[in-house]
This record gives sequence, structure tokens and C-alpha cells, in this order.
Amino acid sequence: MPLPTAVRVAKKAQRFDEVHFLRSVLEKPLATGAVLPSGRMLARTMAGYVDPRAEGPVIELGPGTGPVTEALVDHGVDPARLVLVEFNPTFCRLLRSRFPAATVVQGDAYRLQRLLGSLLREPAAAVVSGLPLFTKPLKMRLRLMCNAFALLGADAPFVQFTYALVPPIPKNLAGVTVEASERIWLNLPPAQVWVYRKSEMPAAVDDPV
Repeated sequence: MPLPTAVRVAKKAQRFDEVHFLRSVLEKPLATGAVLPSGRMLARTMAGYVDPRAEGPVIELGPGTGPVTEALVDHGVDPARLVLVEFNPTFCRLLRSRFPAATVVQGDAYRLQRLLGSLLREPAAAVVSGLPLFTKPLKMRLRLMCNAFALLGADAPFVQFTYALVPPIPKNLAGVTVEASERIWLNLPPAQVWVYRKSEMPAAVDDPV
């Protein structure tokens, strides 16, 4: 019995995403945070930490082909509120076609202040990151989180996934509260979501020249 048209289209789109994602991994393995686009359960878990009723933009770092972006929209986030920061120009073109109401910014998310400092008009409701944090030194990861916090509103989350068994940013930082999801075994590879919130206002850190 042939598959329904909607299922065939969805499977074709998934294969298209996987081909583009794997090509990106092979060309630039350290610039891509995952070995495959985020699975639905992981994407839904990440989106679930975002309050769609909170005011302000929702920033996504390293959206890739957009599985977490789609989960955010399904979760109730207005696409017009999305600010998608993606380094890969091919992924940027794909994101603009799939989410035309979103703001897609091509650039290095580790230079977050330079990219978004003058773009945002109000504090962000959340920062959701699919960046490969463990490919960077701890100092760069801390600077990224600090600069994300400087863009976030009070109690707004910095959401990050990892395949590792340890948190991508240490849990015992002063002025930061941390929570973690259960391990998502249905994802390939299994993953976990870590959520960081500032308990006091940090200063932004200058981007490297």
C-alpha cells in the first residue's frame, strides 16, 4: 500500500536535510554541532524550555536545516520573532525559504555581540543553541553564554544540547542556575538538554578581534 502524499513529502524532506547536513559535516566537521539533524524528540525537548508567551525575540544559534526551528514554531513561537544565527550559507538560504518571516543572520555565533548587539530592540525571551560547544575551549563557551545572557530578559533560558555525558558548561558557576533534561535515548546519538539561567545580570564580554 503506497504511503500517503504528506508522509512521502516529509520523508523526502528528511532525506534532503540529512544529505545536506552530512555534506556539511564532511566538509567542515568542527563547524557542525551534530552528526545528523536533531531528532524530533530532541527538538521538542529544546523547544519545550521556551515560553512562547514571553515577550521578545527567540534567538537560535546554529539552526542548521531547521528541525529545532520547526519545533519552536510548533510549540507556539511566532516565526516573526525568530532570529536565526547560522554560519553555513547553504543552510541560511534553506532557512530563509522555510521560515520567510524569521530573521536569518549569517555569521559566527561566537561573535554574538557584534552580530546582534545593534539588531535587537528588546531583551530576548530565549536563546536556543545547537552549537558544537565541546569543539571550543571553555573560555569561549563561557564568553558565549555570558554574551547570550546579556541579550536575555530576566529568567530567560539559554538552552543547549549535547551528546556528552557531562554538561557543556560547568554547573557550579556563580550567578547561574542550571537544570537538565532526562537523557533522550531516542535521538541518534542519544542527547541531553541543559538549561542555564542568570540569577544576576552579567556584563557582556567583548568579541575577539
